[in-house]
Amino acid sequence: MAKTQKTHVTMKVNGAEVEGLVEPRTLLVHFIRENLQLTGTHIGCETTHCGACTVDIDGMSVKSCTMFAVQAAGSEITTIEGVANADGSLSALQEGFRMMHGLQCGFCTPGMILRAQRLLQENPSPTEAEIRMGISGNICRCTGYQNIVKAIQYAAAKINGVEFQEAAE
Repeated sequence: MAKTQKTHVTMKVNGAEVEGLVEPRTLLVHFIRENLQLTGTHIGCETTHCGACTVDIDGMSVKSCTMFAVQAAGSEITTIEGVANADGSLSALQEGFRMMHGLQCGFCTPGMILRAQRLLQENPSPTEAEIRMGISGNICRCTGYQNIVKAIQYAAAKINGVEFQEAAE
């Protein structure tokens, strides 16, 4: 049986240049988790439906379970491990998820935070409807989304330097 040819890939992940040898069929999520040992990016459905594997690639939210590592060669990628502030403190979004109880089991959280981060970069002051639409490609089976929305609103307020006003229920 012929041995599969491996391809050399280089990319920037969380600000660091990385490289590796991969089979052409290696999914980006597997390269991130297995080759780079960055296990915060989760594997859920492997069909792009759940969003657990969402990472940021060259300024776009991408579900890494349906992208090959070779397709990401030369790209800049941010995973959940690269979201914290430079000093190691929680980012506004991470703090929001903590303070507003935006997670329960935590499985969707890395992908949800990466998607929310890109949403806030594209729209720094989203409405509740815009947040719900913005995260609609990421599924959470535990929270009912309300606290995730609050967490993103909290982060938006913090990023914009305004006091977070929780809506009256």
